[in-house]
Amino acid sequence: MGKITTFLTEVKEELKKVTWPSKDDTVGTTAVVIVLVIVISVFLGVVDAGLSRLFNLLIG
Repeated sequence: MGKITTFLTEVKEELKKVTWPSKDDTVGTTAVVIVLVIVISVFLGVVDAGLSRLFNLLIG
């Protein structure tokens, strides 16, 4: 039981040292991630459709 208590105490101390991002930073970063996911998804969809059409033309 002593090791668990020591571990949890150390975890609590380390969490006090963490510099947490502000709400604005978190919202901004989340927006960037969402936009990039959408852009990459559209890009991959276009490439997939193009390659599918190309292979259908080649194969018949």
